[in-house]
Amino acid sequence: MQHLFKQGNDKKPVFLLLHGTGGDENSLLALAEIVDPEASVLSVRGNVLENGMPRFFRRVADGVFDIEDLAARTKELYEFLDDAATEYNFSRDNIIAIGYSNGANIAANLLYDYNDALKGAILHHPMVPNRDAQIPQQDTKVFIAAGSNDPMCSPQEATDLQAMLSQQGAIVTLEWEQNGHQLTMNEVQKAKTWYEQNFA
Repeated sequence: MQHLFKQGNDKKPVFLLLHGTGGDENSLLALAEIVDPEASVLSVRGNVLENGMPRFFRRVADGVFDIEDLAARTKELYEFLDDAATEYNFSRDNIIAIGYSNGANIAANLLYDYNDALKGAILHHPMVPNRDAQIPQQDTKVFIAAGSNDPMCSPQEATDLQAMLSQQGAIVTLEWEQNGHQLTMNEVQKAKTWYEQNFA
């Protein structure tokens, strides 16, 4: 997978950056710098193109995911993380995902498919990736930022995602914004506060 890696403080987590539709491996670098400038960064570009725009998995229509492709791409990303940990010599169990929109959805699906994929996750404007999934038990700490007036991800998606993960033992914090589907500085600052309380 096309990516970039920036070495940080070995005692800090590695941020796995997962962009939204049309983004790339550079899109969330500034965000990671705000949350923790000392953390290592592994930023990945999605392997799927939709009308020339990179994504992490295919969709059938807006808000309707190609579940088979989602499963295959999630497995691909999971295995890439194993390889990257070896290549860049970081701890595989010290990865915190930071995803926006499509990137948040595949990060959520890592939690849905694997109990050891991530140490934590910051999900900006995610949806429930797969309502039929058998989610494994886990104690992962998860931060969700959602828009109460988000036209692309209804508030129900965020509350359902929180409930489904919490039922399996995840520790989920849900924060609300009122700026549609926008990734705002306010929610990034909330994510930073959450991160510092849980991981710094």
